[in-house]
Amino acid sequence: MRLATIADLPAVVALTTAAYQPYTDLFGTPPIPVTEDYGPRIERGEVWLRETGGALAGLSVVERHADHVMLFSIAVSPHFQGAGHGAAMLAWLEDRARDWEVPEVRLYTNARMERNIALYGAFGFQETGRRPNPYRPGWTIVDMMKKVGAV
Repeated sequence: MRLATIADLPAVVALTTAAYQPYTDLFGTPPIPVTEDYGPRIERGEVWLRETGGALAGLSVVERHADHVMLFSIAVSPHFQGAGHGAAMLAWLEDRARDWEVPEVRLYTNARMERNIALYGAFGFQETGRRPNPYRPGWTIVDMMKKVGAV
């Protein structure tokens, strides 16, 4: 994993759009990570890239806070899906949280992203609540967290 640079911005946008395309089709509109402005996030050091064989396989958008790490987005290129890159990035994120000495990793996702919720659950995340999405009426957010080092 390496930090993205502003030169990576087009690749970040393209990968995110492609990775979330099934959900764009399901929802009839792009999920929030697709509409995000990644320039400021790259400048703040929040976008991390996973490369394999010289190609961009995936990315994680990570916010570091005093008491937790927030996973804003994780995306795997359609060409690399099913090869364990998502799980590897989640393991990497937990290692970063440990290095940064924060006790937990948090994330939120759309309630209709059942495949993602199952992946997070298999990796040890627990649902902590559901709430209406303030930016997308009718959508429900699922909040999840994992204690660092928990199985």
